[in-house]
Amino acid sequence: MQPFVDHYETLQVSPNANPDTIHRVYRILAQRFHPDNRETGDSEAFRALTEGYKILSDPEQRAAFDIEHRTARRITWKIFDQTTSAQGVEAERRKRVGILSLLYRKRIGQADAPTMNLKDFEELLGVPKEHLEFTLWYLKESQLVTRQDNGRYAITLKGVDEAEAVCESRPDTIKLSARVA
Repeated sequence: MQPFVDHYETLQVSPNANPDTIHRVYRILAQRFHPDNRETGDSEAFRALTEGYKILSDPEQRAAFDIEHRTARRITWKIFDQTTSAQGVEAERRKRVGILSLLYRKRIGQADAPTMNLKDFEELLGVPKEHLEFTLWYLKESQLVTRQDNGRYAITLKGVDEAEAVCESRPDTIKLSARVA
């Protein structure tokens, strides 16, 4: 079984991107990574872009991929299994790292919409919202995240530094790179 490849991340577009946006971004990136481009050519990146574009530009293939994408996102970010408690000191640390990692990737991948809500965290981390309230309070008080007027959360500059420091010091943490799926 081949590992899941997130074509949205490969093309650096939102899962909500319309077909015109996907086409424009593909053309820009394809030009940059085309093997004939002496300065920035990368045949492997070009192949991945073309494969992603082929799937995301076809409505039927994209619909099928979207189902797989939602499932893979849940599995990738779920930090607790059914036998592990979502409470306690170590669980709190994992929840903080999970939220910072999600917001870090969101900021990098969607700079125009870098926020997430409590429901997103609950779904992606596999933790009920009641178990996230303390974690979000802690992150806000530490100035690692901010809560917007619309109730959505965003990572701060201090939060980015913390997310990168955690990733470097703990190799077992969720990877921050946009290519990890």
